[in-house]
Amino acid sequence: MAYNMKDVFYLDTSILTTTSAGDGIQNIDLSSYVDPIARGRAKGTGLAIYKVFFDFSNAADNAPVPAASAGQARVGLISSPGLPSAAVGSGSITAGTLVAGNDLMIAGMDFYAGAVVTGSNSKGAGPAPNMFLTPSAEVPYVVVRDQVSLMVDVSTAFTANTLISVRLECAQVTLDQSTLNQLLRTQTV
Repeated sequence: MAYNMKDVFYLDTSILTTTSAGDGIQNIDLSSYVDPIARGRAKGTGLAIYKVFFDFSNAADNAPVPAASAGQARVGLISSPGLPSAAVGSGSITAGTLVAGNDLMIAGMDFYAGAVVTGSNSKGAGPAPNMFLTPSAEVPYVVVRDQVSLMVDVSTAFTANTLISVRLECAQVTLDQSTLNQLLRTQTV
């Protein structure tokens, strides 16, 4: 499925880790882009997400996470988990949510700050991201629910305040009834 560049737009959000471990959630409201109900001759619409970009940065400035800092996290973009936004350390993400086998998972990444990846098993100092799931221009993830969430599981607290951001490259798409029904079934919580 190719897309027309004039139809593409971007959505983004971010969450601050502070120096806490635990789960955090930041929601993006999609209700103005998604309408899963076909009315008369009008077809339902979904939001096709073609690419997802994650960024970890030092919250104090525009610099990368310092190589000497510690911390590790798994982050994911999830379709409509039905959870409220929550700061890192006060959210609650069910086990098995941030995995490639979850039908609601749009994109996911593991991040290990420099101090975590140094040592005998390291591949070098500095941040070592691992993008383990992502949609593509050929096969976008089409959302038909009212929200997506940036979900963060900080398993080792960051020694520096870290801002985790996500940017979505997306476009509104019209959907025939059978495709819409299939997507609604797979995206039901």
